[in-house]
Amino acid sequence: MATKSANVLARVEPEIKAQAEEILSKLGIPASVAINALYKQIILTKSIPFSLSLPKEPVTLDAMTTTEFDAIMENGLGQAQTDQSRPVSEVMADLRQEIMQ
Repeated sequence: MATKSANVLARVEPEIKAQAEEILSKLGIPASVAINALYKQIILTKSIPFSLSLPKEPVTLDAMTTTEFDAIMENGLGQAQTDQSRPVSEVMADLRQEIMQ
């Protein structure tokens, strides 16, 4: 069994620390265990074990040409006419996931 004698000193924003520790507490996991798990994943994957990228910017109406907008509307109309629709809850869930990636 490895001895746990090394310390990690890191400066983090107080609110971020509080929020993370509240979640870890609810999970019953001490911060030291979470940090140790992170370090082990870094070693195992030889990388940061999560994506480090800028969030995708959603396309806005201002960024579209009239032709692009018309094509999107025609596509939507065609889907509506052929009953290719989905519940709003599914669409919103997909949008949230897309924005968070």
